[in-house]
Amino acid sequence: MTTGKKLTAGDAELTVVPQDGCRIASLTVGGTELLRQGDRYGAFIMVPWCGRTENGRFRNGGIVHQLPVDAPPHAIHGTGRHTAWHDGPDATDSAASYYFDLADPWPYPGRVTQTFELGENELRMTLSVEASADSFPAQAGWHPWFLRNLGQGGRDAEIDFSPEWQEERGDDHLPTGKRTEPKPGPWDDCFGMPDGVDVSLTWPGELRVRVTSPAEWVVVYDEQPEAVCVEPQSGPPNGLNTLPRLVTPIDPLEITTVWSWERLG
Repeated sequence: MTTGKKLTAGDAELTVVPQDGCRIASLTVGGTELLRQGDRYGAFIMVPWCGRTENGRFRNGGIVHQLPVDAPPHAIHGTGRHTAWHDGPDATDSAASYYFDLADPWPYPGRVTQTFELGENELRMTLSVEASADSFPAQAGWHPWFLRNLGQGGRDAEIDFSPEWQEERGDDHLPTGKRTEPKPGPWDDCFGMPDGVDVSLTWPGELRVRVTSPAEWVVVYDEQPEAVCVEPQSGPPNGLNTLPRLVTPIDPLEITTVWSWERLG
């Protein structure tokens, strides 16, 4: 049975498992579970890259690095989800922080920190990536598996968002670099929202969850019958190569997201 740190606020309860990649194992509101259960699910962190990195390789200046290929032929979702995180300071009943130090197979030293702040009607999370010495490109984001159906006899979740563009996806599941008009689902696709990520999941008559972030990139994945993924992230898949965001000792990468909810009916 998965154990972890429980945060509570009102009738909301969050379970974080720091020893398992700082994964969110559960988020319940009024006793209703919002996330798909299982060791691979809940909500995991993508860091220091998001989605697939082409052939597991990325360049930093003139140096090419090879990452483990764990979604052949690509490397996927970063190393943070496979790492045990450490407790940060100043935990309370409704807030906590965790960190881990970047290490092999990631080639650059640094520190990743995540904070959780649970309120009665929202969960606020922040991820930061700091460079200890040499600068390096990095990404960060979240990969939640929201239940498609809450299991209480209601209807499936409905997705609502208005992206400015959709990244064309090649046969290798990587963006081709071409931006297109957003197309109907089902999706395993990256979208651009330059005014900030804003995606709603509505279970009619039951609950609405709104996922927001100042970041402008979101991946939506709804090809499985059990769950819908809404993934705010700091850059597109393969962004270490196509849109590198350099982390330096004086300029860390920081990304935040807020998941807020309201009851319906």
